[in-house]
Amino acid sequence: MRKIRLIREAFPESPALDTAVSRALLQRVSSGFEPETLRLYRPGPIVAFGPQDVRAQGYRAAVQATRDEGYHAINRLAGGRAAVFHEGTIAFAWTIPDPDPRARVWERFDEIAEIMAGALRKLGVDARIGEVPGEYCPGRHSVNAGGARKIMGVGQRTISRAAHVGGVLVVSGSRRIRDVLTPVYEALELDWDPDATGSVEDELGVGDFEAVKQAVLDEFASRYELTEGTLDGATVAVARSLEGEHVPS
Repeated sequence: MRKIRLIREAFPESPALDTAVSRALLQRVSSGFEPETLRLYRPGPIVAFGPQDVRAQGYRAAVQATRDEGYHAINRLAGGRAAVFHEGTIAFAWTIPDPDPRARVWERFDEIAEIMAGALRKLGVDARIGEVPGEYCPGRHSVNAGGARKIMGVGQRTISRAAHVGGVLVVSGSRRIRDVLTPVYEALELDWDPDATGSVEDELGVGDFEAVKQAVLDEFASRYELTEGTLDGATVAVARSLEGEHVPS
């Protein structure tokens, strides 16, 4: 069974560093200095902007709206349009060595969606894979509840010999996502339907962070051998050198 190192460390007070850690791991896995790694952690309050957002005319106004709502703004490693992380969400970042990463982009998207949907179904959520009308940061590999409310979003980035698959699973606090994205998406001139935003709590009446996290880990463990690990000092040093590049100017 293929081994994956599991890392639980996070930097909620320095959200740009969390993103930089994912980027540093991608570089170091690509170079063969680090093994395949899954990070699963509780983030701080963040609006993560994608490359299209950064190029948009309303980007600066969107960043200001983010900060006005009490969230940190970061430029993320992968994905489409602005997405929200907060303490009621699970952030995941899976870094995978691959000699030809572009050849398996859709395979990795399919697998992570199946893993997340499988974990949610075992908790009792009617989890389905696919974009729902009006969802924020839309994607064909989103996971939704009942074909109506987005619960998980994912993006991917590839470089030579490695891929990063990362995103967010909403355990609780869907209203917080709607509240911050309303002014942010208005600034970016993006159409969306706030009611298409959901959470595990909305579906089950309870949002138990640890239970959802364990369900995700159990789903990974049914496919791979997870081994507990910690961040290497060299990786953190690389991340700190990259941190500033993920803070909006």
